[in-house]
Amino acid sequence: MNDTAIYGRLEKMLGDGKSVALVTVVHSEGSTPRESGAKMLVCADGATEGTVGGGKLELLSIAEAKKALAEGANRKVRFDLTEQGIGMVCNGLAEIFIEVYKQAMSVFIAGGGHVGQKLGAVCAAVGVPYDVSDDRGEFANKERFPGARNIYVHRPEEAIKPENITPDTCIVIVTRGHALDQEALEVALKTKACYIGMIGSRSKVGVVFGNLRKKGLWDRPDPRVYAPIGLELGGKTPEEIAVSILAEIIKVRHGAGGAHMRLTDAAA
Repeated sequence: MNDTAIYGRLEKMLGDGKSVALVTVVHSEGSTPRESGAKMLVCADGATEGTVGGGKLELLSIAEAKKALAEGANRKVRFDLTEQGIGMVCNGLAEIFIEVYKQAMSVFIAGGGHVGQKLGAVCAAVGVPYDVSDDRGEFANKERFPGARNIYVHRPEEAIKPENITPDTCIVIVTRGHALDQEALEVALKTKACYIGMIGSRSKVGVVFGNLRKKGLWDRPDPRVYAPIGLELGGKTPEEIAVSILAEIIKVRHGAGGAHMRLTDAAA
């Protein structure tokens, strides 16, 4: 696979919401499986495209790429391709550079009503990719969500596919009723989402959690779940609620305290 094809596949994978590592042989000495410049793409699950030579060198390169993806940091690795090194008989040295292309945070909005629509607008304004789902076509469409990456006209249990939700996905549940909210939360808990927020009063949230306990799905609170959703900013309009939701997501993602900047050392 040539460089043009590799970079084309990289762009496609990133567009599909995958985090990918690009492995490049940057130096080789002696007899090595591939020359400098050979490239390979590695996904978090170990799937690959392209090759850096096959055999044990490639297996080790894949393992290093998966570590780099997990850490979210580039790395350079040097391999001794001898029997004394990694057990190969190439009698050479190879050095690879691993570039991590980690998928940026994205938001999955379950519910295309007033709050969902305004949250989509806020996400678009700050450059956060978002998807939206609603089982009503008149609410889930391009006219209401012009900046959406994907729009699903499905119920939550059909739209929130665990295989499409990454550890960089934040799920926001703002459907039109308790039953749908609970349905969305049940499937969201099965995903790898880093944040799961559900709208509602404390009493409504308590009812949903109680129902989950009866079904054996809430024996221990999941720390990813924030319900009621959002920061207490005092606003009541859909626009203000949307801002409070995204503010909470940003706060959680950065592990910040959410204090006034004038009261923090960061303002010094």
